[in-house]
Amino acid sequence: MDTLTYLATPIEYLKGVGPRRSDILKNEFNIVTFNDLLHYYPFRHVDKSTVYQIADIQTEGLYMQFKGKIVSFEILGEHRAKRLAAKFTDGTGNLDLVWFNGIKWVEDILKQQSSFIVFGRVTAFNNRWNISHPELIDPQNRTENAIAQRFYPLYNTSEKAKKAGLDSKTVAKLTASLLTQIHGEMPEILSTNIISQHHLISLKSALFAIHYPENQEQLAQAQLRLKFDELFFTQLKLLKLKLLVTKKNKGHVFARVGDFFNDFYHRCLTFDLTSAQKRVIREIRRDMSSGQQMNRLLQGDVGSGKTITALLVMLIAKDNGFQSCLMAPTEILAAQHFENISKQLSTMNVTVAILTGSTKTAQRKQIHQRLQNGEIDILIGTHALIENDVIFNNLGLAVIDEQHRFGVEQRAKLWKKNIIPPHILVMTATPIPRTLAMTVYGDLELSVIDELPKGRKPVITKHLYEKDRLMLFGFIKKQIDIGRQVFVVYPLIKESEKMDLLDLQAGFDNMSRAFPLPQYAIGMVHGKMKNEVKEFEMQRFAKNQTSILLSTTVIEVGIDIPNATVMIIENAERFGLSQLHQLRGRVGRGGEQSYCILMSGDKLSNEGKQRLQAMVATTDGFEIANFDLKLRGPGDLQGTQQSGIIDFKIADIIKDEQLVVYTRNLAKKLLETDPDLKATENQSIAKQLQLLIRQDNFWGMIS
Repeated sequence: MDTLTYLATPIEYLKGVGPRRSDILKNEFNIVTFNDLLHYYPFRHVDKSTVYQIADIQTEGLYMQFKGKIVSFEILGEHRAKRLAAKFTDGTGNLDLVWFNGIKWVEDILKQQSSFIVFGRVTAFNNRWNISHPELIDPQNRTENAIAQRFYPLYNTSEKAKKAGLDSKTVAKLTASLLTQIHGEMPEILSTNIISQHHLISLKSALFAIHYPENQEQLAQAQLRLKFDELFFTQLKLLKLKLLVTKKNKGHVFARVGDFFNDFYHRCLTFDLTSAQKRVIREIRRDMSSGQQMNRLLQGDVGSGKTITALLVMLIAKDNGFQSCLMAPTEILAAQHFENISKQLSTMNVTVAILTGSTKTAQRKQIHQRLQNGEIDILIGTHALIENDVIFNNLGLAVIDEQHRFGVEQRAKLWKKNIIPPHILVMTATPIPRTLAMTVYGDLELSVIDELPKGRKPVITKHLYEKDRLMLFGFIKKQIDIGRQVFVVYPLIKESEKMDLLDLQAGFDNMSRAFPLPQYAIGMVHGKMKNEVKEFEMQRFAKNQTSILLSTTVIEVGIDIPNATVMIIENAERFGLSQLHQLRGRVGRGGEQSYCILMSGDKLSNEGKQRLQAMVATTDGFEIANFDLKLRGPGDLQGTQQSGIIDFKIADIIKDEQLVVYTRNLAKKLLETDPDLKATENQSIAKQLQLLIRQDNFWGMIS
């Protein structure tokens, strides 16, 4: 049997697994075959090549190994509290050993001998060093398990797995057993050229050494090889799919920039575009005139002017005889886009309409008909835009705002709104670190508006505690007295929705006492309200009929009230960094100095403190995003979990940033010289790539 066939064997047939444990391995860790176990890497190694002295112990929490004698042992307690306690010494100090499970088995061993090499995690209890459930090794028989006596692997496991006997030690034994049974050659997935050029060890050597390296250098070589593979094939897959899309999807040629664009640019714009906005428009124009379908991500911090950039691009579509649509994640944001764009185009012969879930049936039918007849130039809406009965006359451009809030399938439906797919421009106000953008959106062209409009003052951010509440009220009064308005945002988390809404109501009551009528007017909005009530409250605030608006995070994205200069975020420690940054972006949209006040309780976790400190330290969205990535990891940022791209087994896009960039450039060069990977030396790469694309079900075709 060749190695590949052997590794495809179901995991239940590995000695020591069986049907029950195989179910646990499948459900808990997605380990279905021998090959999956081989690629279930340890999260770290402990050095078992060194024997320490008990006197060397400086701190608890480290895995250490000692050689000495057990001088006494006894069984204490009864039933569930039963334990075996032993005294161990090596002549330099004493160590307490304790077992809560397997007591009879340990007792039998201790009756037969007293000299051991003891290995485990050292902790402190009652001012004495101790190890719970240490590993006992017979000094006379160390060769028996020599593979595990150098760098010993530690594996992530779960409570459910532990109950089935699948703790880290058992996984290590199963892996060691599997490795001893792999005798044949393991086919390479990289070309000989790449392996030799980059001084990489073989795949087989890497897979052996990642579990049981002989030394630190061998472990580093194994990690480099496996990280290289993971990142290289991720980038190759993204770039290859991008090539496939380009070949397959011809795009409408927007050859001209005509009267609609020029008229609006020269007559209606009341401010100068930033150089970043002009650069982005040039990049988009180049795409849309190429004859290939555009797939571009427009990334820009809060208030950087993405929407006006998108509007100018939609006018280019109109100049070329095509319709456009703009899809937003919420009705509030869709309504705001509609209101702003309608106002900006009020003197021009451009028809704008809005379609959301709240649109009445009669009006909906009329919009459908006018859209199909080509009477509507720009359609703005929510998910309602992708319904089957929404038929365009000639859709040439689809703009998707806050794109991470839409699933891949939802976005794909927009492609089918025309025989030739429309150009796609997806926008996000959440800055994405460079390596994350390369990894998640590597199949898209990337445009960045990295410049705020002139005259925009940075928002001053402060962190206050509950004890500072009276000082906060005084500050709010001063701001209202000079004609400004205030947002107060409360968390709304599904797990504690009822409690959060009670907090919001309690906050409203407190604010009403501190800021009574008729001098002050307070509004309140949250997601549980009917849309018309919510809209009524938002309009009152927009017209400055209320001074203070209390809300949940329904105002997180896109709400634009230039006169609001204060954003107060209650229980700020309960928000993620990107959400805090989005909320801060709701103020500072006019010319006046604006403020963001982060309120928290006195007791904060270390991570909570770090998040709030980062917010106070910078208003740069890219710095915030990088810090968030380091703090939380990439899995949850930007909804990337849905794409399945970020579940790397070993690579880390923060620590391995250089390798991300390097492997992307390498993949790019490879596809430039051999786009179909037909060269003999690239056959192994082509085979692996096809396997990955089939597994991922072409998720990258649409982003």
